[in-house]
Amino acid sequence: MSKYQHLFRLIKQDNSSFEFRSEGENLSARIDFFDHIIRVAFTKDDEPLMPTYTVCPDGICPKEGRDKLSVQGFRKVAPVASQDAAKAIFETDFCRIEAELLNFRMHVYTQNGLLFEDRDNISYNFGHELGRGSTHYISREKDEKIYGLGDKTGNVNKAGESFKISAGDAMGFDARKSDPLYKQLPFYICENSKGAYGIYYDTYSSGEVSFGRELNNYYEPFKAFKCDEENLVFYIIFGSVEEIVTRFSTMCGPILFPPRWTLKYCGSTMTYTDAPDADRQLRSFVEKCEENGIEPGGFYLSSGYTQIGEKRYVFHWNNEKIPSPEALAAYFKEHGIEFLPNVKPAFLTDHPLYKEIADNGWFLKYDDETPAVFPFWSGMCSYLDLTDPGAYAFWRDHVKTELVDKGYKNIWNDNNEYDILDENVWAYGFGTKRRACEIRPLFSFLMTMASLEAQDKGKRTYSVSRCGIGGLQRIATTWTGDNNTSFDDFRYNHKMAMTMSLSGFYNFGQDIGGFAGPQPGRELFIRWIQYGLFTPRFTLHSWKPDGEPTMPWLYPELIPVVKKLFDLRQALIPYLYNEVYRSVKTHRPIIYPVFLKYPEYDRESDCFFFGDSILACPVFDEGKSEVTVSLPDTDTGWYLNDELYTAGIVTKPAPLDDLPVWFVKAGSILPFGSETAPEFKIYALKEGSFSYEYLNDDGESLLPDKPPIIHFEVGCDAEEITINICGAEISPRVSVIDPLKRVVNFSIKG
Repeated sequence: MSKYQHLFRLIKQDNSSFEFRSEGENLSARIDFFDHIIRVAFTKDDEPLMPTYTVCPDGICPKEGRDKLSVQGFRKVAPVASQDAAKAIFETDFCRIEAELLNFRMHVYTQNGLLFEDRDNISYNFGHELGRGSTHYISREKDEKIYGLGDKTGNVNKAGESFKISAGDAMGFDARKSDPLYKQLPFYICENSKGAYGIYYDTYSSGEVSFGRELNNYYEPFKAFKCDEENLVFYIIFGSVEEIVTRFSTMCGPILFPPRWTLKYCGSTMTYTDAPDADRQLRSFVEKCEENGIEPGGFYLSSGYTQIGEKRYVFHWNNEKIPSPEALAAYFKEHGIEFLPNVKPAFLTDHPLYKEIADNGWFLKYDDETPAVFPFWSGMCSYLDLTDPGAYAFWRDHVKTELVDKGYKNIWNDNNEYDILDENVWAYGFGTKRRACEIRPLFSFLMTMASLEAQDKGKRTYSVSRCGIGGLQRIATTWTGDNNTSFDDFRYNHKMAMTMSLSGFYNFGQDIGGFAGPQPGRELFIRWIQYGLFTPRFTLHSWKPDGEPTMPWLYPELIPVVKKLFDLRQALIPYLYNEVYRSVKTHRPIIYPVFLKYPEYDRESDCFFFGDSILACPVFDEGKSEVTVSLPDTDTGWYLNDELYTAGIVTKPAPLDDLPVWFVKAGSILPFGSETAPEFKIYALKEGSFSYEYLNDDGESLLPDKPPIIHFEVGCDAEEITINICGAEISPRVSVIDPLKRVVNFSIKG
């Protein structure tokens, strides 16, 4: 065949998998059908297929990765298949696929009609007609909406934009327009007039996407995906936007369930560990928290503890700053605070361990087998090659001996974007030599995976990574990186948060108050805390070399309102912890945009769901002291304190010196207050019934197959409210919010 003409023939099939071959070429095509998901793979004989670490529905992924075409863990579906001279046709209960045998152009239908089709003429780069690497061009509707791609900036709806598929260290990024940031996730959702579909491209090579910014006069409007990898494997996910988000998360495998303390306020600043008296500074954090009635769960130990001079050396303890790491960890533990020490995979060329690593060949290498070197902070470094089993074990063992065994049991994996562009730098690739630039985000994943292996297996521990790929949620949580301090960045950080949730990253947060830039002013400081208490990770973190760090006591005169806000966060921990557990079990987001539940709602709204029951309504505008809220259209109504509101627009005062505005959906139960013995607030319906399950564990032990659950069943009619509770060892405290003041009857069983 000639360029632009690649004719495929069916050569093999079983019930759910179909393989094709391009005549006279070393090119194969394959389609696999799963429950509401199809996988398409175009592979070339002379290009080895990389393993996947993202797609892992059964959660079984060794450090060497998983066969990218594995069907393990999927529920396979057998389509009705037929073929004529021009196309192959596959029909399931969720889609109809027509694949033209010439160039394998696909037309995808659902019950609403043509959902999308590959671009006319040629969509894929089978014969390098379109340059190097792989491409996929898909038709584009004028008013379609696009969501996803991880920690991307700008609006929630990405239509009309273009983005790099890459990761980098973007300190002080502009949350409106900077690109790329810290995650590399080629997954997006398209919502158009016929429905919605999600696409995940299973590659770790760099690339780009365009959702209407790229035009070509010779083609109808299209969306574009391009990447450096020559093989192309992608998944199409069907359903509503909410179903697609959930199915993508499920496809990535089981979510790491963190201990409860991680949801409390966690302190962090580079200032303390950079100081020459770091031990004293860190202990003063505990003292100041106790002085102000703040109960932190953890503290992020920045990399200053590893300094020799002005440089940072992972796994080195500066004993002039911190004379006894063990004693410091014990002091924090005595006060109920866990440490999360910062580790980086870059070893400066004068690192005390550098020669040992180089002699063992554990660094990424040039063609001549010498360690590759790169700029890193205040020197030159070499990156550990985590695709080498020896390097992987080295990292795991040093995390254990230098951190975990000293009392630092939860690891903060940072600066792990692996800034490698040189095509002549190589990785061992677990026995299959790879260009390091083609698998950059895999190194961060393997670093985090090895760190987790070193941690305490006797109870749930916590691992955090800044760089991430899909599947990171199996082994760690994350945050949105080194953000900037301004009101504009504040609002767009919220849009980034909604984008993260729509991308399958559920347990995350931001550096409240902004990491880089000026100190937050008083108003921005309070507004960001008011917002941040409704995010899973509640951490103030900053680097302000010309001013005080962003700590709760930044403005002494504001401590009373800060304390009030921190108390609310603390009281919401039982509710949030249960919502995290719900997310782990169901693969649905913890926080998310309102339109996920109410499709007609504004995509760019300031309001969002904090769990399934709370509608958070923060203030993002400087100088504003009220919020106008469009309450979603529901028959049950919404509570603000004890008052019940119906759907519609309401305006409420939102003073700077008070709690933020938040509504509770009628028919909800909120465990509130004490972490170990919360009060269960029942928000009554006018009429109807609802149920609730509460995880009643100690917040840190590994969960048994049948965890301790308290079940609530609530019925509401015109005369009374009946509450049936089972599974509680002692009678829980219960209060009922009911404007009708009906009679309440209880039934409690152990």
